[in-house]
Amino acid sequence: CIVFQEALQRIITTLANKNEDLHNFMETLSHSLAGVQVNSTQVVSDLEEEFDRLFTILVEMKESMINTIKQEGAKKTQEIQNQLTQSSDALESAEELLEFANNALDVQDEDEFTKVEAAGLVTMASAFRLTMKPKVTDNMNHLMVDFTQERQLLQNLKFLPVPWAPEMEVGDCLVLDNTVSVAWKMPVEDSKIDHYILEYRKTDHEGLPRIKDQRCWEVVDNIKTTEYSLSGLKFDSKFMNFRVRACNKAAAGEYSDPVTLETRAFNFGFDSSSSHLNLKVEDRTVEWDPQGGKGLESKVKGKENKGRSGTPSPKRTLTTRSPAIRGSRDRFTGESYTVLGDTSMDCGQHYWEVKALKDCKSYSVGVSYRNLGKFDQLGKTNTTWCIHINNWLQSSFAAKHNNKAKSLDGTAPGRIGVFCDLDSGQLSFYNAETKQLIHTFKAKFSQPVVPAFMVWCGGLSLSTGMQVPSAVKSFQKDENGLAGSNSSLNSMAQ
Repeated sequence: CIVFQEALQRIITTLANKNEDLHNFMETLSHSLAGVQVNSTQVVSDLEEEFDRLFTILVEMKESMINTIKQEGAKKTQEIQNQLTQSSDALESAEELLEFANNALDVQDEDEFTKVEAAGLVTMASAFRLTMKPKVTDNMNHLMVDFTQERQLLQNLKFLPVPWAPEMEVGDCLVLDNTVSVAWKMPVEDSKIDHYILEYRKTDHEGLPRIKDQRCWEVVDNIKTTEYSLSGLKFDSKFMNFRVRACNKAAAGEYSDPVTLETRAFNFGFDSSSSHLNLKVEDRTVEWDPQGGKGLESKVKGKENKGRSGTPSPKRTLTTRSPAIRGSRDRFTGESYTVLGDTSMDCGQHYWEVKALKDCKSYSVGVSYRNLGKFDQLGKTNTTWCIHINNWLQSSFAAKHNNKAKSLDGTAPGRIGVFCDLDSGQLSFYNAETKQLIHTFKAKFSQPVVPAFMVWCGGLSLSTGMQVPSAVKSFQKDENGLAGSNSSLNSMAQ
């Protein structure tokens, strides 16, 4: 019966997962159906715009050419009219000369005939200088247009060839050092590809992208190679989807099948409800605030001792802390200016970085069990591990655990990386800038741990959502290197 129930439970689980996949697939189909309708309308609109632009160009060219023809016709008309006017004037002059010459034939006196002959010669000189050849012709063939080639181009007009969808090279896609490198290839060689468009989005689901509850795609355009690296990302989700499309000078191809890469990283913030009253927590920073815990009031315990003036004696006046008004912010009292992270860790590898703000006098960075005592200070119990930096009076740099301290060489870096490997029982601290190991604790954590911090006279800035740096991973594999950095302070947690 138990075997049957277990088998039935597996079938039910498989069926439930299948139902979820079917729902997701149906949502994808519905989304695609709506996309086809929207995209079809858009393509028709784009085509109409292109034809309208073509019509506009043809109309503008037609008007320009007609205007050129009209200007040429007007110019020739003017030239011919000018010649016609000149010819008309010459003809009139010639007719007058002809009449004058005929009349001269009737003159008998020799002197008078000489005068008539001279006048006639002068008149004939201006008439016969006129050119009898047209300056322009009526031919307008030089303004004719051959539309044969354009007509063939228009008749051969068709939809552009679209590039193939690229194929993602999953084996070459890497998530390392807070950078995602994506690579792809073309299934068919295409020399006309001009560039690629990469799109990515964050998701909490492994496998194929889901339509429901998905974030918008982020776009990286004009990529000239078949690979791209995204840096400066905040890894605040478990996975990221990637897809890419190829583009030629005029058309974009289909997207590649999306690939999902794991970008899991440890994200947490300061737990303001657990911090000391003198600590001011805002977003990713915590600062020591000497005024934060002065919710004090003066009370006189027992019998008041009054002087002659009627004022109570200072010796008989006690100061007590007023009731906490910020929830459990009075968890840490005294000089344990401590604040814990708001997210616990029970397995896996986690990395975060801490930067000391300017003029920070004293601070500690490490991990602790959640049940840190009210008066406990980091490194002074067997449930806390930290490195402590003191810049007050005399500088010190030490690793602390179970009320034991080991001085560390060198000076504390401005930014400290914390690597917590719960699976192997190691807590390591690094110079976040050079990725050099500072110190490693080896411990068997019997409970989940939380990031823990102490700060006095200054502040700390927190950076989370980071991948474990490759240099840290490489160093952790070197057991000899780890052994060299360990000390008698490294112990087994009880």
